[in-house]
Amino acid sequence: MAEPVVLAGFDAGQTHTTCRLAQRRSNGSLEVLAEGEGPGVSHLAAAAGEERFSTALGLSLERARAAAMASRGGARAATTPLQAAAVGASGIEQGSAVQHLGTRLACSALGLSPQRVRVCGDERTARHGAFGGGPGIVVISGTGSIALGRNGQGREHRCGGWGWLLDHSGSACDIGRDALALSLEMADGRRPDSSLRTNLWAALGEGRVTPQRIKAMVVDPGFGAAGFARLAPAVNALAEAADPDAMAVLERSAAGLAAMVAGVARTLGLEDGEVCGLGGALEHLSWFAGAYQRSLALALPQARLVPPRGDACQGALQLAAQLLETTATLSSG
Repeated sequence: MAEPVVLAGFDAGQTHTTCRLAQRRSNGSLEVLAEGEGPGVSHLAAAAGEERFSTALGLSLERARAAAMASRGGARAATTPLQAAAVGASGIEQGSAVQHLGTRLACSALGLSPQRVRVCGDERTARHGAFGGGPGIVVISGTGSIALGRNGQGREHRCGGWGWLLDHSGSACDIGRDALALSLEMADGRRPDSSLRTNLWAALGEGRVTPQRIKAMVVDPGFGAAGFARLAPAVNALAEAADPDAMAVLERSAAGLAAMVAGVARTLGLEDGEVCGLGGALEHLSWFAGAYQRSLALALPQARLVPPRGDACQGALQLAAQLLETTATLSSG
């Protein structure tokens, strides 16, 4: 009996990493065997970034194999060496030194040659999973935001995703930062005071909140993009209660997110194409999600909003399968 062909797809986020194991059937389709969870990753250039990346891949793979061993029919495949793997992780720019470093680390952690490993940005695995590799635009709004599209000719283009210090709309970080900046203008007298300031400052935590304390808080290394993003639900709740200041913040951010999609669509000739929205901000901030859809309808009236066909792990598995096909073609050639 031939050895099973086992592939792994990874979705490596800041909070956790998911490894999905699959077996390629004789007809080329993929049979999912099991999943395993590991710790999150950070940017590879950050302190302990390389160690966190390697640990996340190794531990999530180990737990996926353990889950496969416990499943019906998965024990044999669980002990078979991987044939290929793809990893989607935030902060991986295409063609960058960081991507090359990530590939080397993944090869070492997974025991694979560079020809059998692909490490890329998580927006690419998400887009591939959402459209099964076909044309379409995916827009992700979570702590950060990015839009990535691919047309029928295989051309790709992205808008956004330049980091929270440079991008200024479309994400939970931007919502929290812009609302907090507005609250400081209320505190120092540039704007009339409102419930936005009192509610937002209450969301910052216990103790007396002052403008001076906020100024010190946001420059603390532990605050960062995630600290601003944690304020977004409070802004969304205020908008749902018809607070005009919160509504204005969300409308502005939603318009920026729609502009990113429109920029991708115009570049690729996908003005009437399919658009899939992903990420925690679009999933959990209902008022913001509605504002985004309204803005997109104005910017791209012919665009079609669609749900994802698959998730980022599925996209990673599909990319891993492509690697296997490519290496087989090169070998036969």
